[in-house]
Amino acid sequence: MTFDIWNRRYTGSKYKLSEWIVDLIHTNCSGKSFCDIFAGTAIMSKQMLNSVEEIYINDFLYSNELIYKAFFEQKGFSKNKLLKYKKIFDSLEPNDLAENYFSINFGNKFFSKNDAILIGYIREYIQSIKDINKKEKNILIASLLYSADKSANTVGHYDAYIKGKKISDTFSFELINPYEYESKKIHISRKDANQLAKEIKCDIVYIDPPYNSRQYSRFYHILENLTKWEKPELFGEACKPEPENMSEYCRNSATKTFEDLISSLKCKYIVVSYNNTYDSKSSSSKNKITLSNIEQILTKKGQVTRFEKPYQFFNAGKTDLKDHKELIYIVEVGA
Repeated sequence: MTFDIWNRRYTGSKYKLSEWIVDLIHTNCSGKSFCDIFAGTAIMSKQMLNSVEEIYINDFLYSNELIYKAFFEQKGFSKNKLLKYKKIFDSLEPNDLAENYFSINFGNKFFSKNDAILIGYIREYIQSIKDINKKEKNILIASLLYSADKSANTVGHYDAYIKGKKISDTFSFELINPYEYESKKIHISRKDANQLAKEIKCDIVYIDPPYNSRQYSRFYHILENLTKWEKPELFGEACKPEPENMSEYCRNSATKTFEDLISSLKCKYIVVSYNNTYDSKSSSSKNKITLSNIEQILTKKGQVTRFEKPYQFFNAGKTDLKDHKELIYIVEVGA
């Protein structure tokens, strides 16, 4: 099995920063439960699982929820059965297959025509399989998402595709590597973070919200489409469905929404990731919450310590921000 949970392209991924952040958490926090409330790739959940007994993994994207269930949900699955279907998928020849919803909409754009035919056919095939349980189905779909992402003709998201070059056939169906943990309580959800904050009590809450106006449900609309497989009507050059799952953290209401989140939390420690791109020249890259607002809001909750690290940020080409830093705020609640 090939893919670990971090083996995907994802804007804002903390994979390269995760060891630094985990070290800060272990040094400055204590507790047996951890909540990854904007989990994204869930790399922080993976890194923290060995040191806590209970974990909450949450994100509002359908594709992310399914990926978490495929990797983390502690339910039985047959590796031999998965390998059987991988062998079937490996044997497929696109020239023998008819066009499908996925190839008609995304072929010769986000994927080569042949790769899009294979991806669409495999997704339809998975939907029709009768002899697999829910865990096995989630693993197959997650494996398709990771395999498709690896072959996509993009810069790492699906807001646009790369033009002016021949798209090579690179798709290969590979399986993810699900994790097995004994005696861990793992809660997986697809909820608005502010709502979940009102429902749970947890020792350490890690918060990595969207920073700017880029809506993740629009950035990853193809993965959302593949996951839900409802085949909606698509619009525009980027072939997006009607908007859904739009985050308040990407709007002008972000500061008020963040304040509501922090005030709702019932925990011992709050760990917040953010960065200093709010002076960006690109309007879509500008942070929706200023650092001074974050610090004011967190200070109301407890004693705040700030840590920083130089780090290269996602850049679509318009932003030239020198001295860019990733920031970590750790709040000892009530101190």
